[in-house]
Amino acid sequence: MNAISKAPLLPWAPERTGEAASEPAMPSPKPAAGPRPLAALLLPLRLAWRQLRAERARLFSAMAGVMFAAVLVFMQLGFRSALFDSATRLLAAMEAELFLMNPLTTASFRPEPLPRIRAHQALALPEVAQAVPVYLAQTTWRNPEDGSRRAIQMIGFDIEAGAVHFEGLDAIAPALRRIDAVGFDARSRPEFGDVARLFGERGPFEVQVGNRMVDVVGLVSIGPSFGADGNLVMNEVNFRRMVRERHPSNTDLVAIRLAPGTDVAAAQARLREILPRDVVVLTHAQLVAHERNYWETATPIGFIFAFGSVMGLIVGMVIVYQILFSDIANHLREYATLKAIGYSNFYLARVVMAAALILAIIGFLPGAALCIWLYDVVASATFLPLAMTPERAIMVFGLIFGMCATAGLLAMRKLRDASPADMF
Repeated sequence: MNAISKAPLLPWAPERTGEAASEPAMPSPKPAAGPRPLAALLLPLRLAWRQLRAERARLFSAMAGVMFAAVLVFMQLGFRSALFDSATRLLAAMEAELFLMNPLTTASFRPEPLPRIRAHQALALPEVAQAVPVYLAQTTWRNPEDGSRRAIQMIGFDIEAGAVHFEGLDAIAPALRRIDAVGFDARSRPEFGDVARLFGERGPFEVQVGNRMVDVVGLVSIGPSFGADGNLVMNEVNFRRMVRERHPSNTDLVAIRLAPGTDVAAAQARLREILPRDVVVLTHAQLVAHERNYWETATPIGFIFAFGSVMGLIVGMVIVYQILFSDIANHLREYATLKAIGYSNFYLARVVMAAALILAIIGFLPGAALCIWLYDVVASATFLPLAMTPERAIMVFGLIFGMCATAGLLAMRKLRDASPADMF
């Protein structure tokens, strides 16, 4: 009696669970190399999408969970970036190559005094073209409209040296030479009064800063930060008039302009050799990084924003896990049937991961669109530099996909229960 040959597996099954080793393989035409990898990706995606679409309520719940996580992460990272950008905006506006600073200074809004003579000592190097002292202090500003007082940052420096540059500074530089003349930051918070409107209506007008009456002779554009809600710029002489308790032999920062073509690293090394240990020599990038490091490590703000991002990802992961786990549990018989007809566990795992990818995409896109609008609303209310960037969008999508993939990996444990022998 002739032996009954074993029926071959269906030709469209992408994986085979195994065939008898003694049975000779039937010759078959070699498949094309191109479509097979594409089919290995499209088939799990198509099955995952149909499976998710079958229950609309569950799909929308998962989409809302992913969208919530995306919005929360976007906002937390946006606030964190705005914090650092606003805190370093003043230092980023400085155009010098090197800076001298007291080693004990932790942040620009509360600097430690630096001997002014260090600026003159730096000029001993032939490659140093300018050494410009910069003075920083906070005082009170009396609102010219309602008389209320609010802390404001004062920035004093040699206006004509070119070591510090703000938008609008060149236009008012001649007026800042006058006695008790200041330039007001037009991007300061509105609690200081509508100074831009008053200046447009009256021209230069008088206002009380600290215990002294000064003239607002123009407007510059700097922006508030977490350390200061507003800014005033003035020349060095007017700063000394307004801050009489400051010893004239001290400054807060020295901006050093080098001669064209000078090697910055070599000049920095030479300055470190000739200057005493009561001063540190930093490049522009190092100065900005020093300020950023203070807000990131020495204050709880950076940790709070990072912790909020992690919590958003955890909440989103739990929601996606519950959706995928219940989806697998409800279709356990279907998964067992796929195993019975020749589909491997690896293929079923790709179906679950494809579902996680779909949830990441359909939840991320509306979340990103909503955050673009929220960034504009928050930036208008807080005057912080909050805007969507491609780098942040890519990073958040990577986090969201990682969140969904992790949830998918946890949910795939349920696939071990999809055994054809147990289900039928």
